[in-house]
Amino acid sequence: MTCIIVDDEPLAIEKLVRQLKKVSFIEIKDTFSNSISALKYLQSNNVDIAFLDIMMDDIQGITAIELMKKRPIIILTTAFDNYAIKAYELDVCDYLLKPFDFNRLYKACLKAHECHNSKKDNKTTSNSHENDNSSNFMFIKTAYKHQKVCFDEILYIQGMRDYLRIFTINENIMTLQKFSDLENSLPKQKFYRVHRSYLVCIDKIESIENKRIKIKNEIIPISSANYDDFISFLKKQKILNN
Repeated sequence: MTCIIVDDEPLAIEKLVRQLKKVSFIEIKDTFSNSISALKYLQSNNVDIAFLDIMMDDIQGITAIELMKKRPIIILTTAFDNYAIKAYELDVCDYLLKPFDFNRLYKACLKAHECHNSKKDNKTTSNSHENDNSSNFMFIKTAYKHQKVCFDEILYIQGMRDYLRIFTINENIMTLQKFSDLENSLPKQKFYRVHRSYLVCIDKIESIENKRIKIKNEIIPISSANYDDFISFLKKQKILNN
């Protein structure tokens, strides 16, 4: 995967460059000392990941994310912990608090790699029905058994750190299965991953408002990065009027 680094501290950039050179699956394309230069670069160049500082002199990292028309996977690198909720709303892949060591950085890189693969899987299957599951159920591995789950009973699925919680009409089911693996097992026309941490059943949606979905009593965020594609998907399915 390719990446850029955006930080107004030269020493912070130098340290991150040294660390990332140890990660075999990441290639550094460029570094920037301000957000404006990085935003201009992203307008005409595609990269997979942006390592982005928050507190910068010109445009703060959070604002820069909102201004990105083509948004890569974002990993925030900051000394401040009070932006975590906003970062979650913007579907940031990871939030690294300075000073962080190589082990913590490597975990963030692995998470970004999984997000990258998940995006590729979505692009591959979005215009095809070939991988749709022809059955109406699947078996989910829980702590003690493989439990049958009917697709029509699933409301939504939430990713929670190292495990998933599947919310169904009758119960909630916990599993350690990878989000991308579970997503690929579901019928593509019935389910959509609207956020890094949420996948919803389309026909269980009660309303969509201000980039939020209501299912039962739960309000589920739609990430800014996924919103336009999600709306296009609903229109192609002819279940959303213009």
